Amino acid sequence: MDSIIMAGGFGSRLGMGEKPCVGLLGKPLISYVIETLQMTESIDDIYVAVSPATPQTASFVRNEYVDKVKVIPTGGGNYVGDMVYAVKTAGIKDPLMILMADLPLLTPVLLERVIEEYKECGKPAMSIFSPISVCKSLGIRPDTVFNWDGKLIVPSGINILDGSDVEHEQEYVSLVLKNIEIALNVNTPNDLQRCKEMLLERKSGAIKN
Repeated sequence: MDSIIMAGGFGSRLGMGEKPCVGLLGKPLISYVIETLQMTESIDDIYVAVSPATPQTASFVRNEYVDKVKVIPTGGGNYVGDMVYAVKTAGIKDPLMILMADLPLLTPVLLERVIEEYKECGKPAMSIFSPISVCKSLGIRPDTVFNWDGKLIVPSGINILDGSDVEHEQEYVSLVLKNIEIALNVNTPNDLQRCKEMLLERKSGAIKN
């Protein structure tokens, strides 16, 4: 399964320049996502969709990962439009994973679980959500909340869809996971600090995945 990291947003709420390039324990946010994808056995080619708002991100990925990760310039300004353009430019006709560049806590184990759930779901698409209770426990105030069978859930920024039909709305399954690693993306300085703390705990062996 191929993957596309959407890295065209400037990250105005974070207020630290291009969000994919914001440093976390010595490396940019996007590196965490790229390296997790590289360690995920079921992931094949990795693409990064950039925009005119993220020229530093484009340069960093090209220089750091050379031919291992492919950069796709998009027009920017419209997430769905940029995503469709990126999929078509990459020529992906099979199911692929779309994810954001601000999820530094992701692990290969979690991504493999998502892929396995997708294979068993019987639908062309899958969207990953977190329960709002998990977000609240982290002090996150989500911009978007959905009602799913009477429960409030928050989109994680991770989706799998059928690349052959990317221009059309696809029937999808909602996968709700309680993992903090999926719920915690970086939108504010507080989010960045929380990610730093969790990564340090993980390195010390306090968090097991």
